[in-house]
Order: sequence, then C-alpha cells, then structure tokens
Amino acid sequence: MSPAPTSGLAFKPPDGGWGWMVVIGAHISIGFAYSTPKALSIFFKAIQADLQASDSDVAWVSSIMLAAMYAGGPVSSALVNRYGSRPIVILGGLMCGISMIAASFGNAIIYLYLCIGVIAGCGLALNLNASLTIISKYFLAKRPLANGLAMAGSPVFLCFLAPLNQYLLDKFGWRGSLLILGALMLNCCVAGALMRPVGSCTPPAALQKKAKEQWDDCTTNTEPRKQSCVSRAKKFLDLSFFKDRGFIIYLIGNVLFIFGAYAPIMFLSAHAVRQGVDQYSAAYLLSIMGFVDMFVRPGTGLIANSKWIRPRVQFFFSFAMVFNGTCHLLCPLIQSYAFLVVYAVFFGVGFGMVFALIFECLMDLMGSERFPSAVGLVTIIECFPMLLGPPTAALLVDIFDDYKYLFLMCGAVIVTGGLFLCIMNIFNHHMLENQRSRLQNPQTVEDRDQAETQNKLHPSCLGKESAVPEKENGSDPQGGPASSEYFEIPI
Repeated sequence: MSPAPTSGLAFKPPDGGWGWMVVIGAHISIGFAYSTPKALSIFFKAIQADLQASDSDVAWVSSIMLAAMYAGGPVSSALVNRYGSRPIVILGGLMCGISMIAASFGNAIIYLYLCIGVIAGCGLALNLNASLTIISKYFLAKRPLANGLAMAGSPVFLCFLAPLNQYLLDKFGWRGSLLILGALMLNCCVAGALMRPVGSCTPPAALQKKAKEQWDDCTTNTEPRKQSCVSRAKKFLDLSFFKDRGFIIYLIGNVLFIFGAYAPIMFLSAHAVRQGVDQYSAAYLLSIMGFVDMFVRPGTGLIANSKWIRPRVQFFFSFAMVFNGTCHLLCPLIQSYAFLVVYAVFFGVGFGMVFALIFECLMDLMGSERFPSAVGLVTIIECFPMLLGPPTAALLVDIFDDYKYLFLMCGAVIVTGGLFLCIMNIFNHHMLENQRSRLQNPQTVEDRDQAETQNKLHPSCLGKESAVPEKENGSDPQGGPASSEYFEIPI
C-alpha cells in the first residue's frame, strides 16, 4: 500500500513545527485514554471485597469504559469536524475528571458502571478521536512517526499509573484513589489547549460568503435544509466504506484482535498473585510491559516509515498481531516470576507494535480526508468485541477457577485475526493487480469498455483522447484493414 495521496487536500500538512506540540498533547490525551481502563484493574480485588462482586462483575467496569470509548467514535468525529479538536479534548478531560471523582462516592457496582464505564468512557472517546484526527491533519510524510510518538502515551502512562495506583490503594483505599485519579485526568484539558487548529487555505471572506449563501438557502427554502440534514447524517455514519474490500478486511481482523486484546492486561496482576507473587511485584508486571511498550511504539513508527515497510504496512500489522497472540498462548506454561517478567517484555513488544500501526493502517487505506469518518465507524463497531471480550474471559475464570484458559482463548482469537489479515491482504493485492492488468491490456469488449470508462474518469487522463484507428498501408480504417489496437490506455 502506498501513502495516501495529497491531491485532494485543501492544504499541505506542515509535517513539523507546532505539530510536535500537538503530538505532545495527543500523547497525554491518548495516554489517559488507553492506560486508565488497564490501570483500574489494580482496584478490582478491593472493589470485589467492598461491593461483594465477582470477577466477571468487576470486569464489566473496564469493559464498559472501553466500549463507550469506542462507541463514541462517530459522535466524536462529528463534533471534531464541526468544532475542531481543541474544545472537544477539553470537554472530554472535564467529563473524565468529574466522572472519576463522582465514582469514588459509589456504593454499588451499577454506579461504577455508569460513572466510570459510560461517562468517563465517553470522555475518553472525545479525547482519542480528536487527538488522532488532528495528527492526520498536521502530518503526512512523518505521520507514522507522529502516530508512534502519540500512541506511546499509553505505555508511558501505564508504566507510572500501575505502581501509582497500587500505592494509592494502600494509602487511601480504592475510593480515595479514584478521587486522586480523577484530578489527574483533568490534565487532558491542558493537552487539549495545545491542539491549535491547522490553518486553512480558504480566505475568511470566502468562508463568510459561503456561510451567508447557506443561510439564505435555508431561510428561503426548506428543501436545502432537509438535504443538509441528510448529508450530515451520511457524514456522521458513512456506510459507503463497506464497499471497500480493503476496509472490510481491516475491520474483521481488528474486531478479532480487540476481542482478545485487553483481558490479559486486566488480569495479569491477578494471575501473578494467584501464582504466589506479592501485589507490588504483580503490579510491576504492568509497568514492565508499559516500559517496553513505551519504546516499541515510536520504534515501530520509525520502521513503518521506512521505504521498505511503508508500502507493506498492512502485512507488518498482521505480523504484529500474530506475535502478540503467540505470547498469550505461551503464558499458561509459565510457572515462575522470572518468566512472567519475560512474558511481560514480549507482551509489551507485541502490544506496542499493534497499537503503533492500528490507526496508521487505517490512514493508509482511507487517506487523511476520509480518516475521521472511517475511524468513527471502526470504533463504533469495535465497541461490541471490546464490551464482550473481558467479561467473556473473566467468565472462564469463574467457571474453571484458573487464568490459563483466559490467556489461551485470547491468544487463539488474536492469532486467528492476524493470519486472516495476512491471507486476505495477499488475496486483495492479487485482485487489485489483476484488475490493473486488465485495464492496461484489455482483451475483451467488456474490458475495453471498462478501460475507456476509467480513462475518461481518472484525473490523470483528463485532456487525453482515446486513440482512433490509424490508416494502414495508406488505406482508410473504414474500408481497409483495421488496426489491432482500438484504444490507447494512458498509464
């Protein structure tokens, strides 16, 4: 896959400058978005004991939070398109901070579902989509590196939040810990303030004129208003992406990965404690994973930005998924803390590779103009495996009273998704090559008609006419021998 074209952009991305400050803001915003649901697992045992809940009951807290974060994608995309990234990230930070503070006063698991799961999850959705969207506007040539640095916020924050949450839990209990965590999440508002909008090439006078014309049309006739509502609805949830074979392949592989991605993180500490590891050492496993992930994500961005990997970034993504799933399949064989540390290291490598590429692959397929709508559609579909994955894994723990089945299930699902992506991308590449060769060398009347249509519609063919039959041996084509080529296919 080649990088997305820039011909349709209204401006050229600066690929630097203030964009690096935007990356810092996205680093903070994305860091809280992805690390908070994982780091909350430190409080699970204390919440279970206080609220008399089971493993699967408590797993729904992070699961609902992640599902709400993904389901709010289309809403976040629409708000970003309307108001820009800066106010949306600030609003998301306020929602996260206030909801976590309110959750510290809860006395029932349902209350935590509402405050932490729904409200904080929606706030994280605003943070995540707005941050990813503004990066796609500031960067093109250096976009994989910028995405890798921004996505590195997740492991950086996880590396510090896991032991910090364990310390807060010992000092203040889970309620006081949520109160302090909510105050920390208000820093997303500071991150949003860094996200200055990219300058547009459209003059302000032209924008005012266009707005005046739209207002006049809406006030004089109700039909344009209806059409505007329909167009906004289509932009809010663009189903035309399902006609794109590459998008469908990406989506199916992504759904399989998301289903098994988060349960091993949520229950890694509990699994270590079950094996006889003390609580602080078990919490440090998440820190080790986050520390490795911290360097893997920008490193993966650099590798993906190379001239050898970037055209094949979809296959690099499938390899990362298979590597990640294989780590989970081997985890049940581990019986000592030293090997759990090794597992955490390899887990961090695989997890970091996947999440450094997961949105870059979507940008590569859709381009920066279609990316905001595409990522909104992807995230709202992914909310279902996100919602069901951790509770399903926790249910296996409740049934068998053993964590190894959790890791086996998650590993098998992720490996299946990675192999599916690899095989189907090879198939898709083969189909595209066949289609391209048919257009270049038409053999039948139908192929020639299709080639002629492509020539007329393709922008590179504007101003070029299809070649007419030439005279052969001085005779007219109408009466003499016809040429063997009736159409010239511009390349």
